[in-house]
Amino acid sequence: MSRGGLALLLHAHLPFVRDPTDAGPRRDDWFLEALVECYLPLLAGWHRLDEEGIPFRLTFSISPTLLSMMLDPFLRSRSRAHLEALAGLADREVERTGSTGDLETALFYRDRIAWLRSFHDETCRGDLVGVLRRLEAAGRLELITTAATHGFLPGLRSAPSAVGAQLDVALDLFESVFGHRPAGFWLPECGYYPGVEAELGRRGIRWFVVESDALLRGTPRAPLGIHGPIHTAAGVAAFPREPAASRQVWSSWLGYPGDPDYREVYRDIGWHLDLDYLEPWLPPGRARKDTGFKYHRVTGPTEAKAPYVRSWAIEKAARHAQHFLDERRAAIERAAGELPRPPIHLVPFDAELFGHWWFEGPEWLDFLVRKTV
Repeated sequence: MSRGGLALLLHAHLPFVRDPTDAGPRRDDWFLEALVECYLPLLAGWHRLDEEGIPFRLTFSISPTLLSMMLDPFLRSRSRAHLEALAGLADREVERTGSTGDLETALFYRDRIAWLRSFHDETCRGDLVGVLRRLEAAGRLELITTAATHGFLPGLRSAPSAVGAQLDVALDLFESVFGHRPAGFWLPECGYYPGVEAELGRRGIRWFVVESDALLRGTPRAPLGIHGPIHTAAGVAAFPREPAASRQVWSSWLGYPGDPDYREVYRDIGWHLDLDYLEPWLPPGRARKDTGFKYHRVTGPTEAKAPYVRSWAIEKAARHAQHFLDERRAAIERAAGELPRPPIHLVPFDAELFGHWWFEGPEWLDFLVRKTV
């Protein structure tokens, strides 16, 4: 991509959920589910890339609420217990599926949970924020933040002090944790209003992200369109989201996650196996919930679902990573021939897409990174 650049940004956010009671269902199950399916696979994968000397660079935005949960000693303890419980369920699933066609997938889950548990308990000792610090220091991640409670800033515009509080609390927390202020800032929901760039600039922010329509339909028109940032009068750059690339990865209908070989997100043993079997892994009151053990693939748009085949899914993730890279190279090459300077395509995603909604997303990202070096 010598004639232009591709920049990937993952934005990670969850509302603050911390429930020290044993009355279920526990609200912090939301955090634990995202931890196992998204944050741990991503961080463990990036740690492995760095250990192998793969010179990748990504931007990672982490909300103050999620950062606070990752730092919380109680939630770190609960995370360790949750992984231990999942390891026990994985052993039971290997026994249960021993005479069925699901055994291979059950063995995969057991190995995967063992890998994530080893990374959490031994490699980083539950300190996920420490992993972020190390990856930033190694030049692999650029860390940025967002508004304190992920408040939609245009909705707070009539109360400037509320906007200021959202920015100041977020930036103060980030600096206290990472030792510096971020260069970039993720506007929640890419919610822009005229004047917010001045608020960011006064606090030392150098760039933020907006929807592509803001540059394509704004006044004055952006000279590069969606192919690069504009520099505002406040001295802060505004990068547009590249829409075609975003849809390719984000959309379950038009993009990769809807492929028939990928894991179906809505078929979980927590909703159809016997409650007596599941009880040790359910909250008090035996309320059903997702366990993360799913044995079907997307298959098609109907309720009929075929068994999940992990090797097929991984092969498809590698092919989709190559397809994405080829498409982006072609788009950048086309734009480069029409613009006065090299284009930059910024492609942001919700981090929770990778692993939680699109189970093979972390592997797709790993393949993509390796193909770019």
